[in-house]
Amino acid sequence: MNPSRFSIFGAACVFAVALSACQPNYEALAQSVISSEFHDFRVAPVAESLQDPWSIAFLPGGDMLITEKPGRLRIVRNGQLLPDPVSGVPEVRYSGQGGLFEVLPHPEFASNRLLYLSYAKPNVDGEGTTSVIRGKFDGRALTNVQEIFEAKAWSNGGAHFGGKLAFDSKGYLFVTVGDRGVNPLSVPRHEHPAQLLNTHQGKVIRLHDDGRVPQDNPFVGNGDALPEIWSYGHRNLQGLVIHPDTDEVWTTEHGAQGGDELNVVRPGRNYGWPVIGYGVQYGGIKIHDSTHKDGMEQPIQHWVPSIATSGLMIYTGDQFPEWRGQFFVGGLAGQQIARVPVVSGDSGYQVGRMERPPLLSGFGRIREIRQGPDGFIYIAFDDRRGGGLTPVMRMEPAGAG
Repeated sequence: MNPSRFSIFGAACVFAVALSACQPNYEALAQSVISSEFHDFRVAPVAESLQDPWSIAFLPGGDMLITEKPGRLRIVRNGQLLPDPVSGVPEVRYSGQGGLFEVLPHPEFASNRLLYLSYAKPNVDGEGTTSVIRGKFDGRALTNVQEIFEAKAWSNGGAHFGGKLAFDSKGYLFVTVGDRGVNPLSVPRHEHPAQLLNTHQGKVIRLHDDGRVPQDNPFVGNGDALPEIWSYGHRNLQGLVIHPDTDEVWTTEHGAQGGDELNVVRPGRNYGWPVIGYGVQYGGIKIHDSTHKDGMEQPIQHWVPSIATSGLMIYTGDQFPEWRGQFFVGGLAGQQIARVPVVSGDSGYQVGRMERPPLLSGFGRIREIRQGPDGFIYIAFDDRRGGGLTPVMRMEPAGAG
């Protein structure tokens, strides 16, 4: 299949998937050479028949870990997906957008064997919240599992858990917590939980690696605020990365109908949801007071219409040299990887010319995107129906292998 035929198939499948009449043909994708502005590449299978794969992590010994949202942590070892999941993973609330989310090795995993997992934690009343545990991984099981963070974000709703994790260079752990789907029209905008500092809903959290609160967090000492909070005014943060050069925290988050955002997230700042933004409520009803307001941050990039931003990556490898330093944003509803060249100027960060059409446009929902230690780009595909089986694949230069 040549690139032009692939593009036609992808466009046709976008329309057909919207009508539930077609599923992405990953075998055809693996047989294609895909052209982009700077690099031609192939997409090779890594692990197949996964149920709701959500996160990918790489371990120093060569293993790759994949979370499946129903609550399974899977191992790819020596190129093979092992049949048995890792034992010791806590029970998850697998409903709606809830389940098992991120897997993240400790920066010193080679010596301490610590893995971190975020997940939707259930309670006896059927509610859920975002929780983070850590445990020691012996190659087959998690042991000595302990909870290090439980979000004050309990709800019987099934939406907007966040659940992304990242360590910065100083060893601080960042956690995203969504607004739990609270209708922005149900309360005055300034009283929405994302705007309140006495809840973790709609927040980025900063912790020590054992869950303790750093004393230089921006709201420590404020009796009206939870001390774990790093930033607030977020809707549902589905991408999180620490910039390898600046150590800045970058996120992507979902707008409603329009208004997805790429943000650089700074301590104590308010990112506006739902007071300001670029989208509307489902059905076209106005949400926001405006797009700008004093004391509230502007996104570096926003998308209208929404692409349903997911995984976020900054490429630093050698396999695709023209992409070094650029941001890559997965899209669920948008079925794409957006390549976002961010540059720093006198007036702050700006976005250069983005690739059109986006990478892998129209070939399925992208849940996660990660750079591997080999410099290839690993992608987890998502099935909106829930329960459908999808692969993890990797982007390789067309001449690789």
